[in-house]
Order: sequence, then structure tokens, then C-alpha cells
Amino acid sequence: MEGFPWDVLLAVVGIAVPAVAFLWEFVLVGRKRLGYRVQMDTPTASGRGFAPTADALAQLQHENGERLVDPSFVLLRIENSGTTDIDTDDYAVNENDRVGIRVKFPGRTVAGMVVTELSSPHLHECFGDDSGFGARDENPERPAGVIDLPRVPLNRGAHYKILAVLDRIPNGTPEDFDDPQVIGEIKGGSLRETKSRTGPTTSVMALILFLVVISIFQLTRSLVFDDKPPPLDCAAGKLTITGSTAFAPVLKEATASYAKTCPGASFTFDSRGSAEGLGSLNQAANDGVLAFSDGAKGEGFPQLLPRPVAFSLFTLVVNKEAGVQDLSLAQIRDVYDGKIANWKEIGGKDQPVRLVDRHSDSGTRRTFEGQILAGKREPGDNSDDCLKQAPGAQPGVVRCAKPSTNDVLEAVSRVPGALGYSELGAATKREDVLPVRIDGHQATLEGAIHAAYPFWETEYAYTYGEPKADSLVASFLRYLTNQVGKDVVRSHGHRPCAELVNPVLCRPGT
Repeated sequence: MEGFPWDVLLAVVGIAVPAVAFLWEFVLVGRKRLGYRVQMDTPTASGRGFAPTADALAQLQHENGERLVDPSFVLLRIENSGTTDIDTDDYAVNENDRVGIRVKFPGRTVAGMVVTELSSPHLHECFGDDSGFGARDENPERPAGVIDLPRVPLNRGAHYKILAVLDRIPNGTPEDFDDPQVIGEIKGGSLRETKSRTGPTTSVMALILFLVVISIFQLTRSLVFDDKPPPLDCAAGKLTITGSTAFAPVLKEATASYAKTCPGASFTFDSRGSAEGLGSLNQAANDGVLAFSDGAKGEGFPQLLPRPVAFSLFTLVVNKEAGVQDLSLAQIRDVYDGKIANWKEIGGKDQPVRLVDRHSDSGTRRTFEGQILAGKREPGDNSDDCLKQAPGAQPGVVRCAKPSTNDVLEAVSRVPGALGYSELGAATKREDVLPVRIDGHQATLEGAIHAAYPFWETEYAYTYGEPKADSLVASFLRYLTNQVGKDVVRSHGHRPCAELVNPVLCRPGT
């Protein structure tokens, strides 16, 4: 037929076939999939033709001091190879059991094991004493060593590795060894062995083909569709961001970027301090609120779940009229104890000390009290304008409190002799206040890592319970901890937790 848009028809047909294959592989059968891989199962006895130095490994011992007879090493990799997050309730080995997966080694016993790799620092908490993680021997007709793995929640692409040292069972022979047996079940999904990723698998090739066809389709989309579809991980809806004012600039930029990519999403901000934000989230009790806190929540709020997001640096800031720019920890504590009332007492100008604090529910204030004042609480404020004491107020050094980071910086800049504290990124963007070195050390990541600079904290995102995988809060958290979000975090002077050489610095929340 003359004039019929055959190119459009071919594009549609070209999409249909790989799209069906893609949906079958990744949505219907691969939506919830837990993969396992035995990456190494290596005996060490040199009599089997291995390197002579392997005999040195045979000198390893059991916990009771007995030497290993015929040791071997096994490296297990457990990974979420599907397209949906796996939660603790998705494991179905036994409904009343803490164990998620069992790995049996016929003919061998488990001498020892260790977790060697975690794709995310928060997975550490899944392997505690009460997690179900352990090793044992079972003795049916054919003895076998068993490793019990806990019900580990894994986001898409997340994984962990276990390195185990095995030994031949007593009175056994190498011929008794058999391949490991991985036992487990995932509700609504599957547990299956995955192959090495050194080459493209059928699934990957199907995805590549699908993306190629989508590219062809984009060239002709103006003939069929008017609107550009959003990315696959976009979620629609409304989300309120609350909590930390120190981290608010990061979140405002990140949400604006997300909304530009995903037009169906909208965000509102209610940044009133970490403690108030946690209270608002706890009261809302739903996926419509996401709270950020400078530091862990502490006692209370058992339904709120933490996710370490960033390693944040803070700094003291001082008015230029004070004539100081380097203070020791002892001097800082004396200033906040009210023992130093004029900067000239420690080599500064003849200018009264005036302290600009945050309100008591501020996460930045809690960080300052914990890291700089060694846990001592700041006294209450006695001034309304930061310049002079209010009538009837407690006498002493002038102290005032402000509700946000920007309010603190504004007050320090205009009040002669004022001293305050702030998130580092916000402070360095201003030229009307001076950052204060602590014991000669300025606020740097290297200084904090090597314990030379003490004023830092972990920035946490809190959700009410585990959010639904397709919710806006879950999608935005993934965005914030992926590449674009990491770029935004870094641009404001913070460091994404996932990028730290020592992730333990991002303390797990409570």
C-alpha cells in the first residue's frame, strides 16, 4: 500500500519480539531472583598436583587445636540477580527459622568461615550473633558440613561473599567429597546458580537487544507518541522531605534533579531539625515522608529504619571581629563552659564572646555536643538578639539559639565576637564568617579519617518501616545513592558512604 508507514510497522514489530522476551526474563520469571555462585572450591593437598606451598595451608587448625587433615577453601557469592528487592520475609527455608539459605558439603566438615565482602555497609548488621549465621555438622546416612546463611535483605544487584575453610570428615576419604548443595526457596521467585559474568549471558544479550530496538523506536517516536516516557526507575507521587537543615541544600538539589527526570514526582520540604523530622515521620507512619538526621536517632522510634547516606563534616565559624581562627579542644570547651568571656583572654581581640547555638532538637547540635563537648549538654540560651542578655536571664556569656544552619551563619556574620557551628559546605560558601581550625587541623575528610579532626557525623535517611520497592521514597533513596545523587552529595562537601575506603566510618544507625 502506497504511503503506508512501513518503517513504523517494522519498528513496532522489532520491539514486540525482544520486549516479550525481556518481560518474560526480567518481569515474570526473573522479577525476584536470588542467585548463588561457588566461585572457588579448592583442595590444598600437594599430593593432588597443586603447588608445594599448599602444604603450608594444611598447617591450619580447627578451633579445638586439631590440625586440618585435608583442607579446602570455598568462596560463596550470594546475590540479588532479579529486578526486585528481596526482603527477609521472602526466604522460605522454614517459616519459623532465622536461616535463609543452607549450603551442604557432603564428605566435609566446616572448620571456619568469615564474611569477606559486602556490597553495602549496612549488611554488617545481618550477620550478628542472633542472625542465624553459623556452621554445623549433620549426620544422616552421609555426613556433611552445613553453613547456615541468615535472611539477608538484598536490594537489586546487592551481594555478599562467604569464605569457608573445610576439612575431610573423620575417617573419610577424598572420594567422599561431593559438590556443594545449596538449599533454599524464595517466595514468588527462585533461587538458582548464576554463571560468571566474564562474558554476556543470554539475559544480558536479550537486554542489549531490547535497548537497541528501543533506540530505533526513539527515532520514530514522533510518528506514534507525543510524550517521552520516563526512565524505568521513576516513581510518581508526593513526598515530604523533613529533618536536617544542614543536609537540606543537598536534598533540594537532588529532588529538583529527580523531578526533572521523573515528572510524575513532586517534593515538599519541612526542614525543622533532625529530632523534629524524626518525630514527624513517626507520626505520619507512611511512605509519604522521608526524614534525614545528622547522626543516629538514639533511643525511641523503633519503627524508623536508618540508611547511612553520607559522611558529613562540620566546622565552627567565628565572626571576623573576634581575632581568632584556631582553637584547641580545651579552649572550645572552656568557651562553652563560660570560663572565657572575652577573646583577648586567649590571644584574640578585646571583644566579648557571644555564642550562637542551634535549638536542642538539632542533629548538628547533638553532633557538636557529642564530638566536641565530649557529651556535655550546652546551657540554655539567655539572649533574644545574640548581642545582649535578655532581662531576667541567667547571667554569663551571651548565648542565643537559631532554628537552622543558615540562621546561625547569618547571626555569626553580623554579631561582633560571635562563635557558632555549621555544616561545612554551607560555611565555606560564605565569605562573611571564618572557619575555625581545631588543634591546628582544618575540616577535611583525610583529617577526620585519621582521627585528627573530630567534628564529623554520619547523615542518615530514615523511613517508617521498609518502604515498598515501587514507592517514591524507595526510588528517591536509590537515586540519591546512585551516580547522580552521589555527584550532588560530593558537590556540597559531603562524601557518599559507599565511596569511603573504610565504610565503617559511616556508623550503622540504631
